[in-house]
Amino acid sequence: MEEIKNVVANDDFDWNAFENETNLYDQSKDQISEAYDKTMSNIAVGEVVEGTVTEINKREVVVNIGYKSEGMIPVSEFRYNADLKVGDKVEVYVESVEDKSGQLALSHKKARQLKSWDRVNEALENDEIIKGYVKCRTKGGMIVDVFGIEAFLPGSQIDVKPIRDYDVYVDKTMEFKVVKINQEFRNVVVSHKALIEAELEAQKQVIMSKLEKGQILEGTVKNITSYGVFIDLGGVDGLIHITDLSWGRVNHPEEIVALDEKLKVVILDFDEAKKRIALGLKQLVPHPWEALDPNLKVGDTVKGKVVVMADYGAFVEIAPGVEGLIHVSEMSWSQHLRSAQDFMKVGDEVEAVVLTLDRDERKMSLGIKQLTADPWENIETKYPVGTKCTAKVRNFTNFGVFVEIEEGIDGLIHISDLSWTKKVKHPGEFTSVGADIEVVVLEIDKENRRLSLGHKQLEENPWNEYENRFPVDSVHEGTITEMTDKGAVVSLGENVEGFAPAKQLVKEDGTTLKLGDKAEFKVLEFSKATRRITLSHTRLFEEAKRAEYAAEKAEKKAAAEATKSTVKKLNASVEKTTLGDIAGLAELKAAMEAAPKAKKDEE
Repeated sequence: MEEIKNVVANDDFDWNAFENETNLYDQSKDQISEAYDKTMSNIAVGEVVEGTVTEINKREVVVNIGYKSEGMIPVSEFRYNADLKVGDKVEVYVESVEDKSGQLALSHKKARQLKSWDRVNEALENDEIIKGYVKCRTKGGMIVDVFGIEAFLPGSQIDVKPIRDYDVYVDKTMEFKVVKINQEFRNVVVSHKALIEAELEAQKQVIMSKLEKGQILEGTVKNITSYGVFIDLGGVDGLIHITDLSWGRVNHPEEIVALDEKLKVVILDFDEAKKRIALGLKQLVPHPWEALDPNLKVGDTVKGKVVVMADYGAFVEIAPGVEGLIHVSEMSWSQHLRSAQDFMKVGDEVEAVVLTLDRDERKMSLGIKQLTADPWENIETKYPVGTKCTAKVRNFTNFGVFVEIEEGIDGLIHISDLSWTKKVKHPGEFTSVGADIEVVVLEIDKENRRLSLGHKQLEENPWNEYENRFPVDSVHEGTITEMTDKGAVVSLGENVEGFAPAKQLVKEDGTTLKLGDKAEFKVLEFSKATRRITLSHTRLFEEAKRAEYAAEKAEKKAAAEATKSTVKKLNASVEKTTLGDIAGLAELKAAMEAAPKAKKDEE
């Protein structure tokens, strides 16, 4: 076995003196201890001093502050500084010169906290870039450890582009700028976006100076909104408005593009002062109208999909980017105003006829009613004059009722053709909207697409019979059913009505007939053409009085004439008077005196 030799650094070392502890040092032990103490830093508990990192392991950071022992600090206190390395100078707070283990107790966190507020204010004043550790998420942003202070990093200040996942930033050390400090509440707001914006601003100036209308660039979809898509052009953003995404209808940009998708776009316009860039995507492909079938013409039938609905019509896409309008009036032969939603809805596949086609203006109108026969083409054959049928009431006017016999065929019943006998002031008294009514065709106006209809003509005209029943001067019993300023409406039974003027309602005792009274009326006038019967109650007793007066007058006249004749005869026979004549004359006188007396007794 090979002999192991002692190797020493100094061959002149006196091992005997060392073992006997004689002449070991030139100075006494106390002198040596005093000299050693002078090499140590003068530190005090509670003081903040600067130290040097001498070692870094997974759990601790060893810091030398010039004391007889080194201090151990948890590595978590340095997590804000991911670049920490041996040799770096750090500030530490002396908690105790010796802890229970006889170890120097230091804290980097407390040292930072003691000077943190001054450091934060200093960073804001000097627009300084500082480092911070992202601790966790919070409502609206993140919490960042800056100099031991919990600062707020708003979500909008993390990056220049919208952040979709905040969690990727947790436990990361990043650079920030202090952008706001509330001295009263000691709130600090920091921004990482501010650092990026400064760099981007320089890039924007370079990019904007090179932009030209019509230039084609490649960009990345940065954000999607309801009104358009923001494209990152490499330091500057441009907007593709929703109308410039596709030649066809786009409900939402997400139908066309996706986030982070790379696209070729064309510059439509830009404002260098406002740094706004308008981009287009659809402009990179030909307009669909240019690819439309050149043989397509008016009268052709096309198929398409309803893409937009409005009250006045529907837009139908017959090819990507090529649309035609079906106006509501072209959806049905009916003349009634209706909403387009009554006929179709978005997404419906429809067939239509091309009504107009303007390739220059890129406009097209379509119709669907043209796919069925026009009901007015053979109206004279289908509904000749005299035809009886059932119609549906659509609406009223003051002068009549509009009805629909079938889809597209309308007619009017004039108010005078509703009833032979009833005086209809408004059609609403006779029927109601939506009700069925029997009608007869009276007249056809094909040019204006209208039918004149009647309802009363379904029955015989009762006024032919009434002409014989109610001749002038005939008397009938009636009931007053309505009073007006001009007179009264009198019911004569069986839906027959007459009219009595106000002055013809006076009774014999001077009072006036009122609503609901029954009385006898005399027919003053009968008109079959106007269907009017004029009545009078007053005329009944007025005529009786006049007849009595006339009879009395005639009787008096007859008596006077008889007296005159007798006197004449008497005078003629005076000259021939005899005793016998005198006797006869006396008899005549007695007779004449008796006549008035007899009449008076009769009265």
